[in-house]
Amino acid sequence: MSNIMETDSTYVADTYARFPVVIQGGHGSVAFGEDGREYIDLGSGIAVNVFGYSDEAWVKAVSDQLHRVQHTSNLYYTGPCADLAKELCERTGMKKVFFCNSGAEANECAIKAARRYGELKHGKGCSTIITLKDSFHGRTLTTLSATGQDHFHELFQPLTPGFVYAEGNDLGSVKQLIETNDVCGVMIETVQGEGGVNVMTPDFVKGVRALCDEHDLIMIIDEVQTGNGRTGSLYSFQEYGILPDVATTAKGLGGGLPIGAAMLSEKLQDIFHPGDNGSTFGGNPAVAAGALCVLKRIDEDCLAAVKEKSKLIFDTLEGQAGVKSIRGLGLMIGIEPEYRSAKEIASGCLKNGVLVLTAGKNRVRLLPALNIPEADLMKALEVLKKEFAKKEGNA
Repeated sequence: MSNIMETDSTYVADTYARFPVVIQGGHGSVAFGEDGREYIDLGSGIAVNVFGYSDEAWVKAVSDQLHRVQHTSNLYYTGPCADLAKELCERTGMKKVFFCNSGAEANECAIKAARRYGELKHGKGCSTIITLKDSFHGRTLTTLSATGQDHFHELFQPLTPGFVYAEGNDLGSVKQLIETNDVCGVMIETVQGEGGVNVMTPDFVKGVRALCDEHDLIMIIDEVQTGNGRTGSLYSFQEYGILPDVATTAKGLGGGLPIGAAMLSEKLQDIFHPGDNGSTFGGNPAVAAGALCVLKRIDEDCLAAVKEKSKLIFDTLEGQAGVKSIRGLGLMIGIEPEYRSAKEIASGCLKNGVLVLTAGKNRVRLLPALNIPEADLMKALEVLKKEFAKKEGNA
């Protein structure tokens, strides 16, 4: 065991099942291990490093801002925060942005906004939010409560009340819960990442939008993992042709630094007043400068390339030995193995210089950088094909 692994094991809380590799550096889509090996990264820090490691433009944007001012409280204005909010609104059709530090915190803001709207429009007690089974919305007590997976709930009772869970891609299930609960909003992921890369159909997403309009409910789309070019549109709701009342994002927006954002539509742009919500580091100028650099580079050419690479992955892996099924949207892809577990395949890939993730009950999850070079991608896919084709006994 390396000194770093030993120190980590001794002093860091035991909340992660880490792979046995120390990442010391990286460039583009290649990570450099302490062991001297190189690894093609198909996880990009769980959809964070959207332009890979040590991206020069991003590093310069953050560094330049650090030489000006690294932080000031939200009692004052800063240019990067204002410019980032403007860019997000102009490119999405949303009207206001609340900045914070994580997807969970952004989802907390969305829940607050929906409950505040419910009370103002429908009366005290209108606070229930519908989410979907197999969803994942964060690890605070409230966002864990919103998460529609029982095993996340078991250790932390009592949970925050006020959440009920519908079946994904089942409008009847959503409608039934609206009719039997005092509902203020519906929160969904268009593609459930942690839940197994489950893709919601256009009819379902548009149907949820229609139900929210019919009953004057707040529609929240959690874009923490699907956002920032991941699905082939800047935000996945644009892929579905609808506008939510709140869209939350994080991960890839920061390009490698912590950020969260809750984007509010015209319906909710005035829901908060000074003191109603806050975040010490929300809109941090160095983080916002990096995020603005990321966002401006996710242009039409970048998004077209995401869709091309997505097709390449599907074309390469569909029908291959050991691949039971493959699904996803853009560069958010889940592959179900035929012969071995997803964890075994991930370990095998690591041994052969490729970093992949797992999701749901048994899926290998791919979240490569949006700009991964085709040569790196094809090399990694060859490793994946060999790992999926292995059977028990020849692993």
